[in-house]
Amino acid sequence: MATAYQRTLIGDEGLTPTSWAGLTFPFGDRGPQPGELLTVMDGVRWWRVPMSGPLKHVNGLILDDGDALLAIDTGTASPRTTEAWRAILEGPLAGQRVGRILCTHMHPDHVGLAGWLSRRFDDAGIVMTRTEWLMVRMLAADARPEVPEEQLDFWRGAGWDEEQVARGAGRGWSNFGKMIARMPLTYTRIQNGDVMRIGGSDWHVVTGNGHSPEHACLVDYDRRVLIAGDQVLPKISSNISVHVSQTNDDPLGDWLTSIAKFKTLPEDLLVLPGHGDPFYGLHTRLDALRDEHIDRLDAIVDLMGEGPVRAVDCFKVLFRRPIGPDVIGMATGESLAHLCRLEVEGRAVREVKDGVWWFGRA
Repeated sequence: MATAYQRTLIGDEGLTPTSWAGLTFPFGDRGPQPGELLTVMDGVRWWRVPMSGPLKHVNGLILDDGDALLAIDTGTASPRTTEAWRAILEGPLAGQRVGRILCTHMHPDHVGLAGWLSRRFDDAGIVMTRTEWLMVRMLAADARPEVPEEQLDFWRGAGWDEEQVARGAGRGWSNFGKMIARMPLTYTRIQNGDVMRIGGSDWHVVTGNGHSPEHACLVDYDRRVLIAGDQVLPKISSNISVHVSQTNDDPLGDWLTSIAKFKTLPEDLLVLPGHGDPFYGLHTRLDALRDEHIDRLDAIVDLMGEGPVRAVDCFKVLFRRPIGPDVIGMATGESLAHLCRLEVEGRAVREVKDGVWWFGRA
């Protein structure tokens, strides 16, 4: 999911205003009210699926799909979100049937209620990319209560002190399974380059990487609209993190490659993001996201001029307020993503001392 702190760490306000300069918001401040579906264009309706946390909601989309509906992204499996779904199904969608549920990616705020919604409509089909589907299945199945030693070593490697490690261990292992409803055993795979016929329109699948492994976006070239999920957000930047399962991976490199890929899409698309308001200015926003990361990479290289650094030492140049226990996990993942990118670029070298990763200038 998009992080609540982002690189500016000013809650759900996201990046500094200059980062979204040049964007146009056709709906202004007029977003959907609770329980309301707002028509974006013929056959495409937008609603805000409420959830806990600073982001407050995820954007849900309802597309006309022949004699049924296609729902895109569902919110987390929580009483509040479930009640919101019941309200629109018994209100503005009363008497209509959801035939398919498309989840842009595997994060709980986008896939959490997909299984519940599928069962409510007699096993309505789940549509996802293969990697996102497998990640959901894997994470939901890993329900061990204790934090594994590999995770503790990961936190120590990033520079956490023993008090921070103990606090992390006290929170227990993954809550992923608690945030999603049980998924069905079958799904329909989509992949980059596919064309989905939804209602009377052709939607082209374009995948991105970095925020999640195989994030699906949809483009209707005829009506000039991009369903972007968390791949392109207007005022906050999606979390790009290294996790315990990928300590030598380069998700930030994947993210920058995806930005270049999405720059090949038309500039005049209306972007429907997973969080925030629909906007015009796709290329402007992609340039801002790219430049923000490049600036932060250079800032870390400057910091390493004072000597080798750990992931936790990078917080002061990546973020704009102290990192507390509520966001230290995400902040650590994002710091490591930048350090790993510098390794790949040949600008940093990692050395392990007493189980701690130190990164110095190459």
